[in-house]
Amino acid sequence: MADERKIIHIDMDAFFASIEQRDNPELRGKPIAVGFDGARGVVSTASYEARKYGVHSAMSMTKAKRICPQLIVVSSDHARYKNVSAQVHEIFSKYTDIIEPLSIDEAFLDVTDCVQNLSAEEIAVKIKDEIREILNLTASAGVSYNKFLAKIASDYNKPDGLFVITEEMSPDFIAGLPIEKFWGVGPKTAAVMHQMGIFSGLQLRQCSLNHLISVFGKAGAMYYNFARGIDDRKVEPIRQRKSVGCEQTFMNDITGKSAILIELYHIVVELAARLDKNHFDGCTLTLKVKFYDFTQVTRSVTKMKALKTKNDILAPAKELMSQIGYSSKAVRLIGLSVSNPPGAPKYGEWVEGELDFKD
Repeated sequence: MADERKIIHIDMDAFFASIEQRDNPELRGKPIAVGFDGARGVVSTASYEARKYGVHSAMSMTKAKRICPQLIVVSSDHARYKNVSAQVHEIFSKYTDIIEPLSIDEAFLDVTDCVQNLSAEEIAVKIKDEIREILNLTASAGVSYNKFLAKIASDYNKPDGLFVITEEMSPDFIAGLPIEKFWGVGPKTAAVMHQMGIFSGLQLRQCSLNHLISVFGKAGAMYYNFARGIDDRKVEPIRQRKSVGCEQTFMNDITGKSAILIELYHIVVELAARLDKNHFDGCTLTLKVKFYDFTQVTRSVTKMKALKTKNDILAPAKELMSQIGYSSKAVRLIGLSVSNPPGAPKYGEWVEGELDFKD
């Protein structure tokens, strides 16, 4: 179709780990994990050599070293990673100004009106080649006519992959896609869909719009459209910040009301500082508490007044904490976030990523 959009999703391969292996020859070809090496450490990124053993991001470092005894743990260097990310974006900007970063290591590019008169696939190849030649790193690229399919395509042949999903092939491709691969379907949503007998895109496509909305709310309309290869979202060069948060994983589990409230106070102070730094305020405060046994509870409250300062946040934070039965269980982690800026669109208009709450 003449008016079909040309969308590319670029995802750097094991970004942090690949930078460490590039800059430290002794790490090349070895299983490494980037993160904090301690009892409370968590894997930020694992090299592909480590992934063969089952090591993955968000896994505790203790478990990672247990399943991969030869694992080498490397401390994070976010300033260096950020600098490399900026270099990657310089390569993107040679082909389009319409770039939507999703994180430090992935972005969408709209190349529909690329002045170089190249196909989207040709541009993706050039970007991958330049990343390899200039930065000595690899990236995977997905090409399609919308964001949903471009993102799925970039994960299809990782690492160093390139996959194209055309409009003609999309119905059959989506039909065979496991439901877990759909954008916005996380473990909890997938479990609900499995109970409904939905395991693939074809089975999702067979569900009526009304039924999906009755189960998943407005997100059901998103699933309905995705199953049909429909995604009208634009690539947005400037992404509006939706929330600001911080959390603390404690070196030792904490117990007792006083100790927990003291830690909550410190997190409130840090959150207020981050809100000020990012010039952000919102009306919804969310508390996350993870207990010693890794069970997790979240509570939220929305205020009429924007939450900006320590004094704005402390009272509702204590109020939320009082709703959680924390006195009888040791606490491993506490997190707070502020979202829902005044005048922002309400939840449900379109939600990217995991719809279930996850770490």
